[in-house]
Amino acid sequence: MRALALALFLGISSALPGQSAPAGQAAAPDLNAMILGEVARIPEGGKYAANRYAILQLQSTAHFEKGKFFTIPNAPFPSFCSGATYLIFIRVLEDLREMNGLALEPGTLSQLIIRGQADGVGIWGRWNANGPGTARLFHELGIGRNFTSYEAARPGDFMKIFWTKEVGQKERGHSVIYLGREMVDGVERVKFWSSNIPDGYGTKSVPRSKIAHAIFSRLEKPERLNRINSIPATDPYLASLLEVRSSISEAGRKSGI
Repeated sequence: MRALALALFLGISSALPGQSAPAGQAAAPDLNAMILGEVARIPEGGKYAANRYAILQLQSTAHFEKGKFFTIPNAPFPSFCSGATYLIFIRVLEDLREMNGLALEPGTLSQLIIRGQADGVGIWGRWNANGPGTARLFHELGIGRNFTSYEAARPGDFMKIFWTKEVGQKERGHSVIYLGREMVDGVERVKFWSSNIPDGYGTKSVPRSKIAHAIFSRLEKPERLNRINSIPATDPYLASLLEVRSSISEAGRKSGI
């Protein structure tokens, strides 16, 4: 029943606006809407913590059992930004699988499990890395496109915020779900959801001027996750960013921008 409800509520035509889907063709789900729907289901709070306990809580929540990911926290718990956005990513993939709209190979499902992979290793290690981790993964596998334009961004896009011009070893970054822009007292602000300092899961709004750079990643072809087993186990660029300084121009090139 849940899969049917999701399909009825989130399904939209894959045709262009103003056109109808061809007869007999199933409606394509609006992946951005699904991402926002999953954001709305996450309990707020729990505090921000980038430590081993937060990793263990994330592993417990996004655990894999009998061929399925179980990713519904019953209460807030300590969390961190890349873990929060990855949890949403996993939940959307599982929703698509329940709707019979996504077939992932056993090897791909195994790759999605969080096992404490080092930065740049596998799916989680890429997502959790410094620099353009999510964007690099999307580009390598072709599961979506990356861009830097706020005008092109839609609520539900994944977004990597760089608070300074540093990328890599000395960066200060934030992995979030983009929610849009707003004007408050004449100041343009950017709204997003993530695990934020200090309160944990929730929404936040910051002046756009506080963001040095941003890379948006839009999920479009999740079925291409199956390509993970045909690329190197470790992305050397992402793996290096704990110790090496990069630049936003290099990050963009590595992300197909």
